[in-house]
Order: sequence, then structure tokens, then C-alpha cells
Amino acid sequence: MADANIVTLTDANFPEAVLQSPIPVLVDFWAEWCGPCKMIAPVLDELASEYQGKVTIGKVNIDDFQNLATEYGIRAIPTFLIFKNGQVAEQIVGGRNKRDLKASLDLVTG
Repeated sequence: MADANIVTLTDANFPEAVLQSPIPVLVDFWAEWCGPCKMIAPVLDELASEYQGKVTIGKVNIDDFQNLATEYGIRAIPTFLIFKNGQVAEQIVGGRNKRDLKASLDLVTG
């Protein structure tokens, strides 16, 4: 089960939760059938707690919200986009370890 600190992103809440967010947002584009996506989920839960108040962690299920995946050119999953001030500040494609994700988050929060 997802951590309470992780936001489920939809077509309806994406503009406000991501594009208008006052703090950076890491968006995980994932799918239920994706093994690496499931493997990274506990790491995202940890990061959501560690960066609470500094970074929002959100997830977009690409099967449910294909238009968001298309809009942001998602071709492989997991793909992580880090938004800062409504713009994509970084794109990370493929499974990553916690250290790599923290390094990317520290760049946008530092």
C-alpha cells in the first residue's frame, strides 16, 4: 500500500498538485504490471517521508491516465519527472536506487 505522503495524480488534480505546486514534485509514471515500478515503490514511500514539506512525491498510473504520459513523452516506465516551478527540471528513466533519486531531489531543493 502506498504511503500516506504519496499523492495519486490524475488528469483533474495534476495542474494544481504539480504545475502550481510551491515546492518541487517528483512524479513517478508507473503501471500495475511493471515489475521495476513495484520494486521502487518502497523507496518512494521512504523519500516521501524524508522530504515531507520539501518535495511532493506523486504517482501517475499510465494505464489510467494515458494522456498525461503522452503529454510528457513517457516511452518507458518507470520514468520520474521532477517538476520545479511548474517546469520539468529533471527526467530519470528506468529503475534507480534511493541514493540516485536523493541526489536528484537534493539538486532541486538545494
